[in-house]
Amino acid sequence: MQRPKSHAAFERATQSLVGGVNSPVRAYRAVEKDPVFVASAKGGHITDVDDNEYVDYVCSYGPGILGHAPEPVLAAIREAIERGTTYGAPTEIEVNLADAVIAAFESIEKVRFVSSGTEALMTAIRLARGATGRNGIIKCKGCYHGHSDALLVAAGSGATTLGVPNSPGVTSGAVADTHLVPYNDLAAVEAACTSDVSAVLVEPVAGNMGVILPQPGYLEGLRQICDRTGALLIFDEVITGFRLAYGGAQTVYGVRPDITTLGKIIGGGMPVGALGGPAAIMDHLSPVGSVYQAGTLSGNPIAMAAGLATLSELRGDGFYETLEQKSATLADGLRQAAATAGLAETTCFNRIGSMMCGFFRPGPVINHDDTLECNTDAFAAYFGVMLDGGMWLAPSQFEAMFVSAAHTAEDLDRTISVAADAFAAAAKLM
Repeated sequence: MQRPKSHAAFERATQSLVGGVNSPVRAYRAVEKDPVFVASAKGGHITDVDDNEYVDYVCSYGPGILGHAPEPVLAAIREAIERGTTYGAPTEIEVNLADAVIAAFESIEKVRFVSSGTEALMTAIRLARGATGRNGIIKCKGCYHGHSDALLVAAGSGATTLGVPNSPGVTSGAVADTHLVPYNDLAAVEAACTSDVSAVLVEPVAGNMGVILPQPGYLEGLRQICDRTGALLIFDEVITGFRLAYGGAQTVYGVRPDITTLGKIIGGGMPVGALGGPAAIMDHLSPVGSVYQAGTLSGNPIAMAAGLATLSELRGDGFYETLEQKSATLADGLRQAAATAGLAETTCFNRIGSMMCGFFRPGPVINHDDTLECNTDAFAAYFGVMLDGGMWLAPSQFEAMFVSAAHTAEDLDRTISVAADAFAAAAKLM
């Protein structure tokens, strides 16, 4: 594919945007390419400014579960826009979306909407500290919970991609109360969970160091440790919420957290975040309690309308069953393509529901240290062939692939066909 307009757009962007982008991974540095600039998207496809079309498996890093520009969501947005874009005041649609979230999650009795996943996690930590009177938090290495200072240590996602797990500008004091443990290591959590720990924070399925599933008993063990020590269990379901199931990963695994953070899908493609939990915990937030949180755009009516329309579509008969079938077909096809290229023993595929990742290293991959052993040169070669073959993937070994309801059988077959050549290119570097 030729991309002269994307190249020109990036050259122009570097003059006015830091690094030419507004989020680091978009710079494509890990795959040694210029970023591709998007012109439009519809259904399961993205079109760039050079009129090249791609099958999209980024799905805006998760929220595009229905595909791009689904008509029911667009209709809800149009109707909401006609009434105004922001009020800085309460609306009934906020209550409607909150009720939908509460109905979906047994662990949630009350909700607070915010404007991003980062803001949701920042608030959840403050709430946990305020509710328990403790300072410490436990965080897993490689899990990404937004870019607030206390959580931007041993982070996954773009921090791992760029090789900068700790950011300049984050003071030692800001992370002094953040205790790091490996994902899937209950013994480490047990040792770190002292009487000053307010919360154990975890992605129930890690989606920011590739896709890493909890080992059997891991989430249940975290629940038991928190119950025994008085710490609160926080599930970061910004990615997994409404993607793995209508009630998120906690429904799939049958483990109830004390606080849940949400985002992505509940905004239907608009900026949004949320946190929720039992009333006894949530009522520590102002104006009922003394834990302060505020935001002019919290509960923005456009995002609320888009989210409510999206959740309505997800409740359709057989939605998640169909999505599971598509995802299994794709994952099985990619595994076979890798095996055909001679990579059966040197690659590892993790999948749950419509989230998946292929790691360029032998399996199993169960924590952040495992991901750091991946052959990123091989991934870059694979990525390049996939991109030129019309496959839109995240430009990083450490991000998830997502399947949407809009992907067709033809899309999946074509993806598996292109992957055969991509894995053959990667095999030369393994």
